[in-house]
Amino acid sequence: MKEKAIERLLASGIKPSVQRVEIMTYLMTHFTHPTVEEVYKALCPTIKTLSRTTVYNTLRLFSEHNAATMITIDEHRVCYDGDTHPHVHFFCKECGRVFDFMDEPAPVLTQKRDIQGHLVDEMQLYYKGICSDCLAKTEEQKAG
Repeated sequence: MKEKAIERLLASGIKPSVQRVEIMTYLMTHFTHPTVEEVYKALCPTIKTLSRTTVYNTLRLFSEHNAATMITIDEHRVCYDGDTHPHVHFFCKECGRVFDFMDEPAPVLTQKRDIQGHLVDEMQLYYKGICSDCLAKTEEQKAG
């Protein structure tokens, strides 16, 4: 998987470093849409010199070069996705998890578009609601 991470970085115009490769490998193997803090906590035991600032700057760089997708849920929660093909996300307002909805039609922007005088260069679609796990827990609490 590290080889694929290096390939993705090079294809995105990013010079691979040990930390960048590890962060990209994490994104490409963990489909939980992690935050900066989650990536940091997962990798700091194996990369002793890793800092939160490095993780933040690296993930931001990945997003700017389309090597990863930054998902801005709200002003308090930003997470990252290593799957960069267009797809829809779902944010659970109860547990805070982010899910991929691969069967939902996703917006695709093949080139920048002028919409009513605005230059659109990126599109994302995500739904907010309550996930099936949280709904099941609520039903169990009501029943029991």
